[in-house]
Amino acid sequence: MVISMAAESGEKYILAIDHGTTGMKLALTDKCGDILAFEFVETPLRLVEGGGAEQDPEDWWNAFVTCAKRLIDKGVVPVENIVGVCCSSQWSGTVAVDKDGNHLMNAIIWMDSRGAPYLEKIMKGIINIQGYGVLNLLRWLRKTAGIPSGSGKDPIAHILFIKNEYPEIYEKTFKFLECKDYINLKLTGKFAASFDSIMLHWITDTRDIMNVRYDNGLIRKLKVDRDKFPELKQSIDILGNLSPEVADLIGLSRETKVVVGSPDLHSAIIGSGAIRDYEGHIYVGTSSWVICHVPWKKTDMSHNMASLPCSIPGKYFIANEQETAGACLTFLRDNLFFPDDPSRFGKREVYQEFDKIVEQVPPGSHKMIFTPWLYGERTPVENHTIRGGLHNISLPVKREDIIRAVFEGIAYNSRWLLNSVESFIKRKLDPLNIIGGGAQSDVWCQIYADVMNRTIRQVKDPIYANARGAALICAVGLGLCTFDEIPNLVQFSKTFQPNPDNRELYDELFKEYLGIYKSTEKMYRRLNRR
Repeated sequence: MVISMAAESGEKYILAIDHGTTGMKLALTDKCGDILAFEFVETPLRLVEGGGAEQDPEDWWNAFVTCAKRLIDKGVVPVENIVGVCCSSQWSGTVAVDKDGNHLMNAIIWMDSRGAPYLEKIMKGIINIQGYGVLNLLRWLRKTAGIPSGSGKDPIAHILFIKNEYPEIYEKTFKFLECKDYINLKLTGKFAASFDSIMLHWITDTRDIMNVRYDNGLIRKLKVDRDKFPELKQSIDILGNLSPEVADLIGLSRETKVVVGSPDLHSAIIGSGAIRDYEGHIYVGTSSWVICHVPWKKTDMSHNMASLPCSIPGKYFIANEQETAGACLTFLRDNLFFPDDPSRFGKREVYQEFDKIVEQVPPGSHKMIFTPWLYGERTPVENHTIRGGLHNISLPVKREDIIRAVFEGIAYNSRWLLNSVESFIKRKLDPLNIIGGGAQSDVWCQIYADVMNRTIRQVKDPIYANARGAALICAVGLGLCTFDEIPNLVQFSKTFQPNPDNRELYDELFKEYLGIYKSTEKMYRRLNRR
């Protein structure tokens, strides 16, 4: 897709990579993050019995090459004016590579929980709080502000799973890389991670945010090998030039710089324009989150939240993430409404049809409540056994009521996230910028405004926020702009104000939503225990 054919020959341009769970997206942008052209290639996901979720890194690379060639062949800008490449990628994944950069097995991605038992064994102590030994809590919280998640979805749990289940792979591994850092390796031939991408390994000391470093004590406690982790850099550092092979393959100059970049959460907040401290945004894609930058290191164990390194040197960010958001709409499409042939309708066409249907249903979906925990939950509660459901369903319920209930249920969960973030920062986040594929839906944006009782600002071209964020990180790294300039570069399409007529109804339903979790969590634990 070409968004703009106009380009000044003297301008400098960036190839921005947005690598998500569903596929590889590439954008050609100017130094201000404006999208000039965009390409997408879907990549398959393999769900494995026992909580596994894998993808083939070769699929990622082939998709990148296809997208890059398509973009460059369009001739939107002079090739010699494309001066930088920067990647944003799905976070909390693990790629085991040998010394030649070859992946040794499928990538284990953020949804995979198979490493939980091995991590639990290490983290338990004689006296435990929330499943963690007291000494371990003190050790990790002091240095990192957080602690490895008991869900088993952090990369350190993936690595322990590989070490215990595939010891021959572990021994052959030269470096364990996050998804972004693997793509950077393919681009440059260099093994490196960023301060932000390495964070969920929980092996770095983040007290000096300008000099995040590996901590040998934490590494020894986790029983992994220090030499299997890459060199650390800032997100805005220049990793190097494109390798000659890659440059020639996709048609760019061999002098094109590769900037280190950031994972998806970190780059999305840049692309949303919420740069300053305590400016928040909501992302609604396959998963969803509420995030803002903060100037200090802090921990909230009860809600599984901590200040983590972000893309901006010298700052942290706080994030609350739910596992499934837009994935619930995909579930409706593929598992309920079009199970025999989901491909006969384009994704966007189905979602546009959902929007039209939802607009015809009164707020509250006749007091039916959907809980979107289709793959467990990460925050504000960490619970891999909780599952989704439709509650208060009755004989008069129609298809359209169910669809609106799903839209609203995801928004209820986002309100739950927001409450925890606002408690953490001790202030109200209002307005909130909204990005991601879900932010393209006006009716969903209004639902978010009504459910959360916040002004919602729909970022222009919200589906491109991750790519825009990667482009802006690249522009800062190349000296083409500064982070302080970014809030003035990001534009908004529409603003949605909460409807006061729906306040009492949504407050009532949200209260019941929280009650559903409290009353069902033990049942789900019994039903879904390993």
